[in-house]
Amino acid sequence: MATMGPWSRVRMVKCQMLVTSFFVLLLGLSMATLAALTYYGAHFAVIGHASSDKTPYEAMHRWTFYAGISLAGLLTVGAVLGAAATMREAGGLMAGGFLCFALVFGALVEVAFWRFHNPTQVEDAVLDTYDLVYDQAVKNVSGTPQQQLVAIQDTFLCCGKNSPFSLLGDLEVSLCQGEEAARQDCLVGIRSFLRMYGNIASILTGIGLAAMVYAMLLSSFLWFAIRSGCSLDRKGKYTLSRRAPDCQPQEPSFFRHSPEWPVLQHPTEVDVPHGHLGASSPSGGPQLLQDS
Repeated sequence: MATMGPWSRVRMVKCQMLVTSFFVLLLGLSMATLAALTYYGAHFAVIGHASSDKTPYEAMHRWTFYAGISLAGLLTVGAVLGAAATMREAGGLMAGGFLCFALVFGALVEVAFWRFHNPTQVEDAVLDTYDLVYDQAVKNVSGTPQQQLVAIQDTFLCCGKNSPFSLLGDLEVSLCQGEEAARQDCLVGIRSFLRMYGNIASILTGIGLAAMVYAMLLSSFLWFAIRSGCSLDRKGKYTLSRRAPDCQPQEPSFFRHSPEWPVLQHPTEVDVPHGHLGASSPSGGPQLLQDS
């Protein structure tokens, strides 16, 4: 089996870099979509409307949106720079793409670390908001908290929450009547939705970490290849540069005059009386052949 040459390796890495850049671009679009759903989605929006600005959920909600949009922007810029650098073989663009990939990798490592040590922080913040709205709705049935509670229950398709002691008051029972009473507990419904959403975010985080490691390896290899002059598109091609007006063309070295060789002198009519020219004399002039 024939071994793969250096040019074939670089060509293969360039193809992989283009495919990886396209995949990173799709990953950036996915993260942007997830961030938009986190901020503008019906489930999170109804919880955000019911919570106040001083609750932990509101601060976490904004932080999640801005972090997702920032990661999506870095992924998009890195993918565009990586693809452009691969096509144009530009070391500066490739270095910029590597920097974007490294920043995204560091941010995803931080997200994964936070997710590992605080797996229920988002869930607890949302459930605390629902508990607050629920308690206010029980105390004030005809006020704004009642409308907020109804909106939350209609969005998550749930109703009320079970008491730890299985004893509900008349006001709590009145919140879920008719078809709404057949719905699941809101604590269970909200928790299941957040866990499904968290699993999707964890999958995207894991895919992003693997993609960033692979993209950094490819971009660093291509950067060194570009710096060392391994250009596939320029292999076998030569650039003709314009010659300066005062520069005279130089004759090949084979025909140049060497100081060690004797200089041939053209014979004159005096040196050639009979029209025969012989070998050169030791003095450097031509030697004439005499008729015997």
